[in-house]
Amino acid sequence: MIKTPKTFHYGEDWLTTSIALAISSGSTKASISEATRKKIRSSWTIVQNIVEKGDPVYGINTGFGPLCTTKISKEETRILQTNILQSHSVGVGDPIDRELAKLMLILKVQSLSKGYSGIAESTLDRIIWHIENDVIPVVPSQGSVGASGDLAPLSHLFLPLIGKGTLDINGQRIEAAKYFKSEGITPLDLGPKEGLALINGTQFIAAHAVKVVAKLHSCLSQADIIGAMMIEGLQGSVKPFYNELHELRPFKGNIHVAKRVKRLLKGSEIMEDHIDCERVQDPYSLRCIPQVHGASRNAWLHLKELLEVELNSVTDNPVIIDENLTISGGNFHGQPLAMALDYACLAASELGNISDRRIYLALEGNSPGVPKLLMNDTGINSGYMILQYTTAALASENKGLCFPSSADSIPTSLGQEDHVSMGSIGGRKALQVIENVEKILAIEMLTAAQAFEFRKPMKSGVFLEAVHSEIRKNVAFASKDRVFADDIAKGIALIQNKTMIKVIQKVALEVKSSMKTKFSDEFEVY
Repeated sequence: MIKTPKTFHYGEDWLTTSIALAISSGSTKASISEATRKKIRSSWTIVQNIVEKGDPVYGINTGFGPLCTTKISKEETRILQTNILQSHSVGVGDPIDRELAKLMLILKVQSLSKGYSGIAESTLDRIIWHIENDVIPVVPSQGSVGASGDLAPLSHLFLPLIGKGTLDINGQRIEAAKYFKSEGITPLDLGPKEGLALINGTQFIAAHAVKVVAKLHSCLSQADIIGAMMIEGLQGSVKPFYNELHELRPFKGNIHVAKRVKRLLKGSEIMEDHIDCERVQDPYSLRCIPQVHGASRNAWLHLKELLEVELNSVTDNPVIIDENLTISGGNFHGQPLAMALDYACLAASELGNISDRRIYLALEGNSPGVPKLLMNDTGINSGYMILQYTTAALASENKGLCFPSSADSIPTSLGQEDHVSMGSIGGRKALQVIENVEKILAIEMLTAAQAFEFRKPMKSGVFLEAVHSEIRKNVAFASKDRVFADDIAKGIALIQNKTMIKVIQKVALEVKSSMKTKFSDEFEVY
């Protein structure tokens, strides 16, 4: 299991997906150290000096985008920062999940705390107050093109700092001005560059990527367990998971998946029962689990590695290096994550595609001992036939969502921003695909558990027996038709709660404690 620290220092410690989620849930406490505060104050002082000198620096004493050549007076620099939050708050569509908005706040604090943005300490402290008190701004889901930062969603995210916008308080929507008045809280008066620092960045894309990494990892882990159970139910072969095969094509994901599935099948009476059967090869959906699940796992790892770089980067513009060097560059451009999110979206879709194929395979009735449609008395009963209709619909929907958002670019800002990443759209689509995959996996879990039942009284190994037992506590064996939507809803809950992963972890610990010899890493399944 992934262990997260109890404390975290913004701008100083290395932020990961699991730590960001732990801060969001409150299990990890985050703060800014005095050393980091010193860097923040230094950067803020540099910005004040730039304003005093009057030399033109983008976003501090100039307009934005195509207005970058328009000089702003010293007296108007503060008005400029308030105006940018208001003018750029043009988001539309349903609000994003409040956890995503909270993650955006956390990721923004991490970036601004690096000390290169000229933000005031008081502004950062107010953002942290929002995080710690779970007072979360309402952020529309549409409006970002993923370059020059996620401008629209970040503007909505920080409108409450100036007493505008809407807040989510325990699921209830309330105007920020009304809430602050009732609580005696005074809106902030943003200083030079602060508005631009707040809305320039990739935190909308990155927050979605955090959720994609977490949810896709869960799907990958559970797909391996369900696939192993389906192999048992249909009496597939364990040979395609041998180390000797995968050492000849040593992709990390393939090796990892093969090792896990082989361990899950170890000690199975079901596997032993057909060791000398006449079947030479299984269909691809069983035999190629390491190659397909493994490829999706490789894509997940690629996104995870890129995301961790992004979570610990400065994505503001301009960047305040020191007194003599301020750089107006492109660190806000979302392309590095946009392309990886499209890759992860495809990887998730493929996980659903092969799962749907295994469900179809289970219904055919070509495996000895397993009846057609996974039910003995068919005709009057349709069995599990129609469940596969649902997975076919979901898999098809996912295919339509796999067009890469990063392949598109529409110029904005009168041509000043002439190439954009569309990573915000890619992040939203990837999450939608993964949520569909959770439903597909839930249905495969139900069908695999049903097929598994027909192997009794033979037993599998300790892992799959425990998993099957847990599934049966929630969803009973089906001997006749019933409202399968109820079963599916329970199955989705099991997937989303990571129930099977928790069962595997528990059994692994029990096996470890019962072993007299040194605990082998082959048991570290999850």
